[in-house]
Amino acid sequence: MNWRKTKAFFGVNALRLSILISIIFLFFFIILIFSKGGRMLSWSFISDVPRDGMTRGGIFPAIVGTLYLTILAVAFAFPLGLLAAIYLVEYAKEGWLVSIIRIAISTLAGVPSIIFGLFGLAVFVIMFRFGVSILSGSLTLGIMVLPIIIKASEEAIKSVPDDFREASYALGATKSTTIIKVVIPTALPNILTGAIMSVGRAAGETAPILFTAATFYTRRLPKSIFDEVMVLPYHIYALMTEGTSPEYQGPIAYGTAVVLLGLVLTISAIAIIIRYRMRRMKKW
Repeated sequence: MNWRKTKAFFGVNALRLSILISIIFLFFFIILIFSKGGRMLSWSFISDVPRDGMTRGGIFPAIVGTLYLTILAVAFAFPLGLLAAIYLVEYAKEGWLVSIIRIAISTLAGVPSIIFGLFGLAVFVIMFRFGVSILSGSLTLGIMVLPIIIKASEEAIKSVPDDFREASYALGATKSTTIIKVVIPTALPNILTGAIMSVGRAAGETAPILFTAATFYTRRLPKSIFDEVMVLPYHIYALMTEGTSPEYQGPIAYGTAVVLLGLVLTISAIAIIIRYRMRRMKKW
């Protein structure tokens, strides 16, 4: 009995130590980024365009491009992911085909992002002739985050008690009506978790948009979904690897990283608040 208590003691404290180390590294990372890029933050840095070979000015075109790509990617992937999850949970019968589909989804989630970039280049840029554009980049990012949304939505739908479905059927509702009016509203707060995760990944990826959407430098804003754009992740990469004036471009890159981090955290916070309020409205 004492041996079991000893193992439990060491196990619990090992978990606590792991959490503490993770928190320390997280704070160290945030402090490092803000210490090097925080002094660059100003209204002109956020609202101005790049100037003098990206050694001065702001990052407004990159912010707009990132928002375009992220919003369109999630708008493309979220309905597909939700429908796929509904099919897998509510309609598909367990068997070898469903097992293969689930394995394929899990495998797709682990594919390196650069592979998605090459896929987007081959399919959307060349085959469909969308060119290097917002459309090509957002479709590529949408496919990349699709497995995250499917898995999160599937688990959320599975968490809805069967009593809810049976009560709906007892009142005479059809299966489709039950799914639309009972299952999805109940699971929606957890489904938003997948959307939150996909926003963070879509906004922060560089490799998939390297071949499909991003341009090194432009001072103009996109006028259509067929225009190429500056984006925050690629802007950081370009400044740190291809910049000719590191004494000026290095601080800009760190400032851009702070803005990107703040953008992702803001979007995630808004989604978390919405999810929390929805959970309070639908207690069960």
